[in-house]
Amino acid sequence: MRHSPAPKVARDSWAFVSRSGFETALSMRAAGVDKALDERLGGGAEARLADAMRHALLAGGKRLRPFVLLTAAGLFGVDDARAMPAACALECVHAFSLVHDDLPALDDDDLRRGRPTVHRAFDEATAVLAGDALLTIAFEILADETTHPAPHVRAELVTALARAVGPLGMIGGQMRDLAAEGRFVAGGKPLVLDEADTLTLQEMKTAALFRFAAEAGAILGEAGADDRARMRGFGRALGLAFQIADDLLDEEASPEELGKATAKDRARGKATLIAALGPEGARRKLDGLVAEAIASLEVYGDRAELLTAAASFAATRRR
Repeated sequence: MRHSPAPKVARDSWAFVSRSGFETALSMRAAGVDKALDERLGGGAEARLADAMRHALLAGGKRLRPFVLLTAAGLFGVDDARAMPAACALECVHAFSLVHDDLPALDDDDLRRGRPTVHRAFDEATAVLAGDALLTIAFEILADETTHPAPHVRAELVTALARAVGPLGMIGGQMRDLAAEGRFVAGGKPLVLDEADTLTLQEMKTAALFRFAAEAGAILGEAGADDRARMRGFGRALGLAFQIADDLLDEEASPEELGKATAKDRARGKATLIAALGPEGARRKLDGLVAEAIASLEVYGDRAELLTAAASFAATRRR
């Protein structure tokens, strides 16, 4: 199969915001998200469960998904304080997915962000329950009237996140990922997926939460259908670019750089665009997706420069 060449994009033209300027903005918003998450976990749960949830949720991280949500909301006139509950809900879902992905039944990882995964720091049963609790808290947050005064807006957020997480989104994508490893066939032989199959898997497993992050900003701002479609397109392209960059890091970075084990995808026969296209083909696809993400924001001009910078960052990060 021949693949169409991706549009040539100069990496230094991807963003109007400098790398250091973007990382400063990302860090500042991450601090705000961390503070809000810490307050959300103020108490009420069983002590061991609460400790496991905090271990999963407050372990650091870039908070890129909440950053996208907060920045997209700002594009539609919603400030950080009003968008923060939805950003916290999104990060709870992301943390849930990591806790469950790390379990022995799935990826069997011992390290996450340089420290023991939840099932290693506690135990497998506690990790399952902590992940479940984080997922359910996310929907509790979105349904609360403090997230938005309009019931229809809260309902739209709940519906959009449920679709992003469920069988047609992240969880369905995880199931496809396991099938691609050969988990459900005799002999456990990995399946060979082509580019289209791999993109579908990664759009479900990874891009769905980024798509929600971007669209949620428009939902909070009660933007029209065209704006919501643009935000979904941006989030999809950003999420796919993020996944390709992640796969390249798994091949090329050290465990010390990433804070987790590396070089595992190839050994397990995981479906990646590196496997489908080779490293250089995957990089060309990455460039094309960044160009696609940026093009979806052109109508907003300089007002979208931080989102444009997020696309550049997702593709060029080193951890």
